[in-house]
Amino acid sequence: MNGIEAAATDTRLGSPMFPTDRNSIGRRMLARIVAGAAATTLAGRRGHAAPAGGSDAPSDSERAAMAATAEALMRRHDLPGLAVAIAHRGRILYDEAFGMAVRETGERLTTAHRFRIASLSKPITSATLFTLNEAGKVGLGDRVFGRGAVLGTEYGVPPYREYVDRVTIETLLTHTSGGWPNDNTDPMMRNPGMTHRQLIAWAIRDIPLKHRPGTHYAYSNFGYCILGRVIEHLTGQQYDAFVRSEVLQRCGVATMEIAGNTPAERRPNEVRYYAQGTDDAYGLNVTRMDSHGGWIATAADLLRFTAHVDGFPDQPSLLKPETIQTMATGSRAEPGYAKGWQVNDLGNWWHSGSLPGTATILVRTHADFCWAILTNASRDGLDLDKFGWDMVGKVGRWQA
Repeated sequence: MNGIEAAATDTRLGSPMFPTDRNSIGRRMLARIVAGAAATTLAGRRGHAAPAGGSDAPSDSERAAMAATAEALMRRHDLPGLAVAIAHRGRILYDEAFGMAVRETGERLTTAHRFRIASLSKPITSATLFTLNEAGKVGLGDRVFGRGAVLGTEYGVPPYREYVDRVTIETLLTHTSGGWPNDNTDPMMRNPGMTHRQLIAWAIRDIPLKHRPGTHYAYSNFGYCILGRVIEHLTGQQYDAFVRSEVLQRCGVATMEIAGNTPAERRPNEVRYYAQGTDDAYGLNVTRMDSHGGWIATAADLLRFTAHVDGFPDQPSLLKPETIQTMATGSRAEPGYAKGWQVNDLGNWWHSGSLPGTATILVRTHADFCWAILTNASRDGLDLDKFGWDMVGKVGRWQA
């Protein structure tokens, strides 16, 4: 196995440590994952609200300091390109691109270039499910498989393996379905020639769930693949078509789409990806990862989406306040992972993502700041979370 998509882990946003599958996607090999060092807190950046009127754009000297910070990170980790966008209360204050979109041709990276966003796709899938929940089309407690369930017997008839007929929409959203983790048994990284339908039918038949749903957290790419099929079943549309028309366009986002798998399938304005060591940036079926890791986007696009689901009052919201509160509330099995977002007790939300050739992070802080960071390389030891806080810290008026 060359490498698979990384679990959403982050130890620098003030949250308590919580169990994360240490076999969850490696940047090079599964054994090389760092699933959690001791948390370090930057209390001054996390414990204060932004001062009134203090969220204006950075000055020339502050932009220079931010650029120097970005360039230092790129040199340290040999990153080809890096995109950073920062917003406050939905207004983008900083949107910059550094380095190369394509090293071989010398194509410079711009803010219009798109990147694979990997697991940042999960908050998008979650928000889409919640729009359907608000419309009365599905409940969080609805069962997914079996007679009378959301997907019925589309993927096989009972009797199923133990617990399969107890999987619900909520347990898939919270990674508490009881198994299918993103370790070396992850269904999404096996049988690459199978369609979604074939893969799900095979997995629920052949890969047992080890825990009763709702009782155990295990980060699951496959669970969000199933949620993509739930969206298709409920809407009668392809997953990406419905998300674009009913979610992203309502957020002012028009350029996101699902990635291709090969260099020849690069979309317009899409970067080229550079994996580490023996990993292959084009060796996975990323297109099949649609609802858990398949989207491409610009950094600014991600902030436009987040502005409509972040719960802050300054932008029109895609969801009701009570729905957003539910979306941002963790499960009993894992309070630190909500429904498509990692969360902490300070009111910060975030998600990170990784594929061979891709590293990403999307952050929403309790002080009305959001930022997105994307790079077209996967590197051991690359800490985009710390980098994001460092960038924000270069503007003295910003207290995120």
